[in-house]
Amino acid sequence: MPEININHLDKQQVQLLAEMCILIDENDNKIGADTKKNCHLNENIEKGLLHRAFSVFLFNTENKLLIQQRSDAKITFPGCFTNTCCSHPLNNPSELEENEAIGVRRAAQRRLKAELGIPLEEVSPEEIDYITRFHYKAQSDGIWGENEIDYILFVRKNVTLNPDPNEIKSYHYMSKEEIKELMGKAARGEVKITPWFKIIVETFLFKWWDNLDHLSQFVDHEKIHRL
Repeated sequence: MPEININHLDKQQVQLLAEMCILIDENDNKIGADTKKNCHLNENIEKGLLHRAFSVFLFNTENKLLIQQRSDAKITFPGCFTNTCCSHPLNNPSELEENEAIGVRRAAQRRLKAELGIPLEEVSPEEIDYITRFHYKAQSDGIWGENEIDYILFVRKNVTLNPDPNEIKSYHYMSKEEIKELMGKAARGEVKITPWFKIIVETFLFKWWDNLDHLSQFVDHEKIHRL
């Protein structure tokens, strides 16, 4: 694996680079494990290194979507606006369990607490709906990037927020119209958004948002969308 100088990076974020992500093949079958650092180096991504990830979309009871702006300390896509929470299940027995994607949903509960301070008891894994998966690849800069099969997860609940400033620069509950305005600003270069958020908004989000009471019609655990 390549050697990369990380001395200039945020110390708390560098510690997270040692976490062990789940390596998968293009059909989301586990084939091993590697560090978060190695999974996010473009040099490895170009060789085909692929890992499992998730994206949470949390709506309050007014059907507004919780959006975050990633902190400037983040190693990939710093300062970008994105969905509620985006991260990776880890290579441990609890988060490897694949039945009904319970391992991924446990990981989502863990990261909602770590990033947004949402108490564990407020959002259980059983309250997190797994909709579908998609595969995407994107570069953050010349060194770091993403190559993931991303589980899209929905939650509808009012929650208590206490975000970690090392993870999150700002957060906002937004209506559909406000999300459309945000996308327009991003298209004009006024703000930055993450590539996975852009893909999900443009491909899936609004038709799902219009049917939050009837999401079962969109659930597809067989197909992996290639986007």
